[in-house]
Amino acid sequence: MKMIKNKIMQKVTQKGPSLMGQKGLSPMGQILNVFFPPVCGICEKLSPRSLCNKCKKHIQNQVIYGVEDYKNTSSFFDEHIYLFRYSGEVRNAMLNYKFQEKAYIYTTFFDFFKNSEKIIVQIKKYDIIIPVPISKKRFKQRGYNQSEIFAREMAKFLKMDFDEKVLIKIKDNNAQSKLSMEERIKNVHDVYRIKNKQKIYNKKILIVDDIFTTGNTVNECAKLLIESSAKSVGIFTIAKD
Repeated sequence: MKMIKNKIMQKVTQKGPSLMGQKGLSPMGQILNVFFPPVCGICEKLSPRSLCNKCKKHIQNQVIYGVEDYKNTSSFFDEHIYLFRYSGEVRNAMLNYKFQEKAYIYTTFFDFFKNSEKIIVQIKKYDIIIPVPISKKRFKQRGYNQSEIFAREMAKFLKMDFDEKVLIKIKDNNAQSKLSMEERIKNVHDVYRIKNKQKIYNKKILIVDDIFTTGNTVNECAKLLIESSAKSVGIFTIAKD
């Protein structure tokens, strides 16, 4: 069953996650609804919407719609845009989204994204949306890249350029969450590579990841993009720890 589910998720990542959770589903979408029935992404109870009314009330105090300026710091990115505080119900849902093969939970988070004019205005000033990649080994295990799913849907919704092949991961490093601050910095060094530098030349790039904790992963990615002649880099994450 797990192997079948992972194969389906690989198809979704390739074709676009908007196959999930919509009326008038394609055959692929109908299959997905067998494996991922429509549920609230927070309480996981059956629901016609991705967020039930009860959970919507509970989660409101974790909605931030943050935009933080990093221009006068040592970071290689100019700003960090995010939706939620990483705590409570959001944290639980994020862990399920990332580690428990519940890719459909992206729709719960995306509903908040598409209804925030503040966030959308910030993002539309960028030229290309690029997700933080995962290793081939991790992709094979999980069946999808959670950051790519969200980034692809953002680009489709905003009619912006999307590219998941410019920034690639060449090593399967240790999970950042298990490491100290110093170990995290070393852990992301020489892990990513840039392909097709011409694609990003003089472009404003938005990197999309799931969670921002220390920022070491996205900063390493931003560094490579700037060194490859990107004009500027911003970061978007679903949540900030």
